[in-house]
Amino acid sequence: MATQFDRRTWLRTAGLAGAFSVLGGAKALATEQSHLRVVANNAPKTPLRLALNENPYGPSEKVKQAIISGFQDGCRYPYGLQRELAEIVAKKHGVPADCVVLTSGSGEGLRTAGLTYGLHGGEIVSATPTFLALMDYARQFGAYIHEVPLDDQLTHDLNAMEKRLTGATKLVFVCNPNNPTGTLLSAAKMKSFCENLAKQTVVFADEAYFDYVTEPNYPSMVELVKQGLNVIVSRTLSKIYGMAGIRVGYLIARPDIANRLRANVMASVSVPAVYAAKAALEDTDFYKMSLQKNTECLNIMYKTLDDLKMPYVKSHANFVFFNSGKDIGELSKMMAEKDIQVGRPFPPYLKWCRVSTGKVEDIQAFVKTLKEVV
Repeated sequence: MATQFDRRTWLRTAGLAGAFSVLGGAKALATEQSHLRVVANNAPKTPLRLALNENPYGPSEKVKQAIISGFQDGCRYPYGLQRELAEIVAKKHGVPADCVVLTSGSGEGLRTAGLTYGLHGGEIVSATPTFLALMDYARQFGAYIHEVPLDDQLTHDLNAMEKRLTGATKLVFVCNPNNPTGTLLSAAKMKSFCENLAKQTVVFADEAYFDYVTEPNYPSMVELVKQGLNVIVSRTLSKIYGMAGIRVGYLIARPDIANRLRANVMASVSVPAVYAAKAALEDTDFYKMSLQKNTECLNIMYKTLDDLKMPYVKSHANFVFFNSGKDIGELSKMMAEKDIQVGRPFPPYLKWCRVSTGKVEDIQAFVKTLKEVV
C-alpha cells in the first residue's frame, strides 16, 4: 500500500547532505541574498535597504508589545495558539478554519505547494519573470516548469499560459500583483482565468501584495475557494504589516487541498509570531498608515521618473519597476557606492530596476542619488 509522501518522510529517509541540498533549493531567495552580499561587500554597514520590498515602518508598536507580553509562553508548544490564529484568519476571509494553512511566511507556503504539486515530474505553468520560490523549489523534486514570458504590458499573458497546459499540468501559478513588475490583472480576466483553469488543474494565486491594490472592489481569489474550486491563495504579513523578519504567512484552500498541503509544511509559526500576527491583524491604524506612506513614496518616484523620462510601470505593490537605461549590475554597484541597495536583475529585463518604497526619507534620498548616477 502506497504511503503519502511528505517532507518529514523524505528527511527521515534521505542523507543529511542530500536534505540540506534540496532544502536550500529556493533560488529566488538565494539570488536575492547573494545580490545583497555582493552589495554589502562594496558598501558601508548601514545602506538604505530598497531591494527586498520590506516595510521598514513595521513591526507596529502594538505588535512589539504583543510579542513582549506573550514571551512568557515561549516555553509552550504553539499548537493551541496556532488554531486560534487560524480561526482569526478564517474569520477575516470568511472561510472555515480548516481551509487555513499557517506557514512561516508565505515563502514556506509557496515551497510547500511546489513540493506537493511538483514531485515526481509534475508540470507547473508560470509567467516569467515572477516570484520564483515555488517553481525553484519544485524543480528540486523533479518538476518541469513551463515558463511563459510576460506580454508587452509587462503583465501575465494569460492566453499563452493557458495554451501551455498539458495532461501532466499539476499547477498554474499566478502572482497578482506581480513581482517584480507590480502589474495587476484586470479583475474580470483574473477571475475568468482562474475559474476556467481550475476545471483542469489547480490554480495558485500568490496575493502577497494584495493589500496594496487600490482598485475598488478588486476580488481576492479566496472567493473562488469559497465556491469549492481548485484554487489556492497565499497571503503574508511580511509586506504591509511590516513583519518580514517574524515570518507569518498562510494558504487558503478547499479543506481537502488544505490537508494535502498541511502534510508537507515543515516551518509553521512560533509562539511569538502568533502573538505578533494577532496584534497586527487588529492594528488598523498601522495598516492605514502603511498604505498612506506607500502611496506617498510611489508618487515621489513617479515624479522623478517622469522628470528623467524613464519608462516605468504604475505599481500595485510596495515597489516600482522602471527602465534605468543601464545594466542593473552596473546600476546596483553605482547605487551601492552611494549607500543604497536596489533590486537584483530580472532577466530578460536587464535594464529594468525594482526599487522598494521604504520610508519617505529613504525614497527622497534614492531619487536624489538616482539623478546623480544617471
